[in-house]
Amino acid sequence: MKLTNFALTKAARLLDPETAHRAAISFLKIAPLPAIALNHTNLVQTVCGLHFPNPIGLGAGFDKNAEVPSALIKRGFGFVEVGTITPKPQLGNAKPRLFRLAQQKALINRFGFNNDGMDVVLKRIANRPTNGVLGINIGANKDSDDRIADYVKGVHAFQQFASYFTINISSPNTPGLRALQTRDAFLGLTEAVLEARAIKTAETGKTPPVFVKIAPDLNEEELDSIAAVALKSGIDGLIVSNTTLARPIPVETLLRNEPGGFSGAPLFDRSTIILAKMRQRVGTKMILIGVGGIDSAERALQKIEAGANLVQLYTGLVYCGFELAHQICDELSKLVTLNGFENIGQITSLKTDEWAAKPIIE
Repeated sequence: MKLTNFALTKAARLLDPETAHRAAISFLKIAPLPAIALNHTNLVQTVCGLHFPNPIGLGAGFDKNAEVPSALIKRGFGFVEVGTITPKPQLGNAKPRLFRLAQQKALINRFGFNNDGMDVVLKRIANRPTNGVLGINIGANKDSDDRIADYVKGVHAFQQFASYFTINISSPNTPGLRALQTRDAFLGLTEAVLEARAIKTAETGKTPPVFVKIAPDLNEEELDSIAAVALKSGIDGLIVSNTTLARPIPVETLLRNEPGGFSGAPLFDRSTIILAKMRQRVGTKMILIGVGGIDSAERALQKIEAGANLVQLYTGLVYCGFELAHQICDELSKLVTLNGFENIGQITSLKTDEWAAKPIIE
């Protein structure tokens, strides 16, 4: 299986990035890889009433249209998040829109919420075998006259099937979307989403947790504002963070100035510092999911020490292949034991202050 993973990853590098991404999804649909049996009891947690066999999740963006979530969960992920899904189908931005920076293990993308739309994705999810935690990431159409209404539509459409919702207001590739992170807009959005959830709970009996995904390009004042609204609104948590408009690359490349969101290994420090600063602001009870630059057990552990209850990866999967989730789990379980802990949850926030004291990487 290691040879198969190596061969698949190497072959994908010969294709342009978006073609390789599409090929990976097609491969998992046609010839899903064998399931991996993981039994790391020290990685098991219950978060927001959901059972997570391990804290390693796949972030939104890989399986945009919910085509292969079950196949991915079988590869060792503790949870999988699909989307971003908008009410209407959307082609996204013009190609090329995905770029590899292989030397830096990074990506730049400007997809623009390309997806099949809620109706098509809902049919797929409704017919999916029930296995594992499925997060549904919802967004607004680029041409929407009422973006908050688009998020409400997402809640109404998917509540019966969502383990949790992610409200994506931090993609840099939809003009004006990040304005929903400002105090008044953020409060209005969360109130509308939670009201929609309450209405659907009366119908379905389900109350999926609601997380909001924020950007790493926030200053101290903006972090204060988001934290205050998050605590006031009653949402269940925050996902920290999306891709960055900054270019934390130590060397110049021709791709460095391509517009779009930057992700991957160089984003690790910046996103982890923002995570820790947010943990300081929201306290210990709110759930935080850490994203950005995770490609090893050591990185996952650092993100958890900084304040994450759970973590997600995506770019790391591009460079390390489908073995990455279970490799991280194997090593992370050992690290928990070596550090003298019985469960991964005991490590959350042990080094928050240390990370939060660092300056934000520009």
